[in-house]
Amino acid sequence: MVVTWEESVTSSINTIYLLFSAYLVFVMQLGFSMLCAGSVGAKNAMNIMLTNVVDAVVGSLSFYLFGFAFAFGEGSNSNPFIGTNFFALKDIPSSSTYDYSFFLFQWAFAIAVAGITSGSIAERTQFSAYLIFSCFLSGFVYPVVVHWVWSASGWLNPSSTSFLLFGSGSIDFAGSGVVHLVGGIAGLWGSFIEGPRVGRFDAFGKAIPIRGHNATLVVLGTFLLWFGWFEFNPGSFNKILVAYPDTTDEGNWTAVGRTAVVTILAGSTAGIVTLFGRRLLVGYWDALDVCNGVLGRFVAITSRCAVVEPWATVVCGFFAAWVLIGLNILALKLQFDDPLEATQLHGGCGAWGLIFTGLFAKEEFVVQAYDSGVVGTSRPYGLVMGGAQVVELLVIIGWVSLTMGPLFFILHKLNVLRISVDDEIANFIKVHIETFSPV
Repeated sequence: MVVTWEESVTSSINTIYLLFSAYLVFVMQLGFSMLCAGSVGAKNAMNIMLTNVVDAVVGSLSFYLFGFAFAFGEGSNSNPFIGTNFFALKDIPSSSTYDYSFFLFQWAFAIAVAGITSGSIAERTQFSAYLIFSCFLSGFVYPVVVHWVWSASGWLNPSSTSFLLFGSGSIDFAGSGVVHLVGGIAGLWGSFIEGPRVGRFDAFGKAIPIRGHNATLVVLGTFLLWFGWFEFNPGSFNKILVAYPDTTDEGNWTAVGRTAVVTILAGSTAGIVTLFGRRLLVGYWDALDVCNGVLGRFVAITSRCAVVEPWATVVCGFFAAWVLIGLNILALKLQFDDPLEATQLHGGCGAWGLIFTGLFAKEEFVVQAYDSGVVGTSRPYGLVMGGAQVVELLVIIGWVSLTMGPLFFILHKLNVLRISVDDEIANFIKVHIETFSPV
């Protein structure tokens, strides 16, 4: 097939855009590392840094060998549940829309999921257990959810040509459910089965604060994650040079800019609400709480960043901040110990993000995001598509619980999940290749 000069330039620019998006999303791993290191005790800082490196190396291989195929493996035997082609990138680049740059962008998302879960079980987990669940989560559990929502044949995909759940599919543009809720629910089960850290609650069930050792690293990590979210969300368009046929000067480049603005407003609103909300509740200003509030709002906006007006994200940010504050209070009441609040932040705010999308999505923006602004296209939006959002929320909770829950339970029964109490009390630190150390 002969490709015109204009088509070649357009394809090149779109590829460069996607590649740079992948690079910037990968920078979020640095943000995760700084955030995690600052949020744990100094004795475990090196261990938690190692887990973030493992996210990248283990996630890379598992997603390359199996994950991408389970997520996007289309073909004559494709089905709505799981992909069946492209194992170890066989036949990539394909005649469809998948090439190496697309794989790289999706890989950057995949390695973030295990990092979310590792935060929930920090400071008390054996390293061997971390290797097992990280590979399983990024290579199988997460890719199956990706296939449901983002693959062309997925049963929840809002761009499907064969089936649209409730006539709309589930809109999860950059992954409030697919990425964050999956990681959050996995962390919920891991932390629940392991139990709280030694000294987190006294004999009467009262919470004893265990503060992270370095607030500077937490703030630095937050800003690095904020920077990465500028491509986590806008980069999910995959292409920037797509003109909308019913306009003379608008295209994906317009939506990309709007999505970035929405992302800014999201974090800023939740940050200010958390700042004053926690001041009212605890009586003092806390930079670390503000950082988590900002990140929680970024999580919540991820699903609808391309389909809501800027004013709507301010409204959502207000409620997302209180969702996180409320879940943190509930966690203490239930004696649930998540050192980085990853379950509450990614799981709770991710769930809220899915629901909010079904309430405030704008039809024009939905058409732009999923139909390239084609004239005459009509889509359900707002309250009409809320049913599909709730279905995605429930099936993700169910799927991750059925897969990760038993895995953590088996590791627990085999005594390879948690380090011993004596080692935890003694601030056990040794080289990982010599023994199982806490991560």
